[in-house]
Amino acid sequence: MNAAPGPKSVFYFYITPEFTMLAFTTALETLRLANQVLGREKYAWRIVSSDGGPVRASCGLQLGADLSLDEARGQTRAAATRMVVICSGQNVERYASRSLASWLRECRKARITLGAVCTGAHLLAQAGLLDRRRCTIHWENLAAFSERFSDVQPSAQILAVDDGIYTCAGGTSSLEMMLEIIGREEGKGTAAAICQLAIVASLRDGSERQRLPYMLPLGVDNPNLRTLVGIMEENIADPIALSLVAIRAGISRRQMERYFRDTFDCSPGKYYMRLRIERARSLLRQTTMPVVEIAIACGFVSASHFSKMYRSFEGMSPHESRALRKQWLEPAPIPPKPLPPVGQVTPHSSLAA
Repeated sequence: MNAAPGPKSVFYFYITPEFTMLAFTTALETLRLANQVLGREKYAWRIVSSDGGPVRASCGLQLGADLSLDEARGQTRAAATRMVVICSGQNVERYASRSLASWLRECRKARITLGAVCTGAHLLAQAGLLDRRRCTIHWENLAAFSERFSDVQPSAQILAVDDGIYTCAGGTSSLEMMLEIIGREEGKGTAAAICQLAIVASLRDGSERQRLPYMLPLGVDNPNLRTLVGIMEENIADPIALSLVAIRAGISRRQMERYFRDTFDCSPGKYYMRLRIERARSLLRQTTMPVVEIAIACGFVSASHFSKMYRSFEGMSPHESRALRKQWLEPAPIPPKPLPPVGQVTPHSSLAA
């Protein structure tokens, strides 16, 4: 009897502690649905962890791995390797390692496609693979990422593809990333059939923004307002005059004032300041940058002015906000498993006997 043909394309998912379950499972399930649509096992996957042991996601669930990093480095030299995808989440900077960076560079040299979901772009950048390349990362980490890797070209869109390296913002954007890959190989019809099975009405364009403009109420979709906010977000470090914001958006200053008053119940200037303070809060909680450097990165000419504005919006000083950083970064403690009562056998003890 002839053996069944093996899978043609193997995806290696490297998961770090505190990885985001939604982004990971969305990517993996898209491959499973592709096999269902195609009627054959075109795609297979292996789960990789640093030591081959189980990894706990940010939601607290634990996932077993198929391979250790060292084992994966040997297997990915095989021709069947289609892609290596880095899946991470909270506190990603803790999980960078020389061995991981070396593996990723080996894959790149072997022309194996690389991908990253959620905050995985941080680990690709740490390995030097995103220099002068477009990429994306979850919007909560975008400010810190931009400051940390000045040679990278990050964006706030949900998906970026540059020279065979795929990055997506995480969450459900993993679907768009995987369908982009599958669609190129198997056609748009296959991608559409996967969407039907996943109960997805339509796919987003990869260049779509990760999130709605700050404070934008649900159901409000004003393209001019989105353009205005986008211009402000692109000019945080070097704020531009509001009159110039209106000119670049192709509307009058009076129209701009009306949009912000009707939608946000504030002036464009106050909204612009809110964006800068929001960026500062993110940097205070996610980086060790000195406060004065954060002030400069957010367009303030002095630390005293920055502190005054920060307190007026946040109700605390930048230093008090920084003091929350340890609490922000520390994962919640995992309670130990209770021991069985004395004299009670565990499910595996009878096997040992």
